[in-house]
Amino acid sequence: MKYLFFSWLALFVGSWIVYVEYSSYTELCRGKDCKNSICDKYRKGVIGGSACSSLCEKDTLYLAKCLTAKVSSQVYSGNWADLEGIIKCQMEAPHDGLEGEMEPRKEATVFDKPTKGTSVETFREMINNHFKAKVGDRVSLVDLTTQVLSIADVNKDGYISLPEARSTWALLQLNEFLLAFVLQGQGHTPKILGFCGDLYVMEKVPNSPLYGISLPWIMEMSIPVSLRRSMDQWFTPQWPHKAKISIGLLELVEDIFHGTFGSFLMCDVSTGSFGYNDRHDFKVVDARYIVPEATFQERIRQQHCSADEDCLYGADCLTSCDLTKHRCTTEVTRPNLAKVCETLKDYILRGAPADVSEELEKQLYVCIALKGSADQMEMEHSLVLNNLKTLLWKKISHTKDS
Repeated sequence: MKYLFFSWLALFVGSWIVYVEYSSYTELCRGKDCKNSICDKYRKGVIGGSACSSLCEKDTLYLAKCLTAKVSSQVYSGNWADLEGIIKCQMEAPHDGLEGEMEPRKEATVFDKPTKGTSVETFREMINNHFKAKVGDRVSLVDLTTQVLSIADVNKDGYISLPEARSTWALLQLNEFLLAFVLQGQGHTPKILGFCGDLYVMEKVPNSPLYGISLPWIMEMSIPVSLRRSMDQWFTPQWPHKAKISIGLLELVEDIFHGTFGSFLMCDVSTGSFGYNDRHDFKVVDARYIVPEATFQERIRQQHCSADEDCLYGADCLTSCDLTKHRCTTEVTRPNLAKVCETLKDYILRGAPADVSEELEKQLYVCIALKGSADQMEMEHSLVLNNLKTLLWKKISHTKDS
């Protein structure tokens, strides 16, 4: 089976390279334009950041392989001196309805805020109010705001320059950057290594997707579903390692459900959004679709609809359509945990030890069956999550994999 697959792969790769070179690659991968735009603003003194000099003057930070899937969010692997990283840069793209509304369009982040003459205290208030709008009014936001101000002071001179403040403000508009702040210290998100304007560099996650292999879309379309499922299982670690990775994903669900800084919704739980490092620690690879619940509800209630399908954000956040008002309701039909268990089912059941396989399968199906918002069934949600974590942990806690 493997031989047949790789023969098929070789057959298609030549035609795919030609297609990419002469068509979609130049339209989709615009790293040069992104760098030129950022560096032009840096040289004019509009923006700043810890990565600006390396990107624009020293050439020690450079964009390598294009990993971009959407024109508006340019993603590249790259190197910063001796560090491997992932470089992400925002670019303007056509407005595409609800899909594009959870984060601002590029023209909304043209680095014009804060304005000249803004004091640090006023900037602190801006940040704090921004967090309130995103995640609600919480006592813990004071600490979060202080952490942001510390990172904004790039050269650690005790002052925040206008370019530093504008760059920080632009980054805070992005879901992924916001989540990295909220979850820092939890270990689920890659570290942010530096930034320049709204371009930022993140720690590279060596193993992604969560399981299976990434293929060019032209090949993906040609593979039968049954073959694709078999292929995905060829590229997975040993079961104890899969258990550790799965526990990490369950802990992420736990941390963003009524966490210290509010609740977040996971609107894309496909395997491509997640990965793990060489120690089999779970990591979020793409956090653009992990959005604050308050932000989601504010935007979705404004969405016109004629059917439930119109009330979908990402791949996995679906609400219902109120046909009397032709507006979307705010409650998602499935909680984060149910969607995560659906993603984990094939992954963690395959190769599971005989003494846990039956119970694990039973608990996963109970989890997948969860309906309604987690708020409405908080106790059941917590019980199911803890039972799954405990079952997996018991099996590997005595091994080196823990």
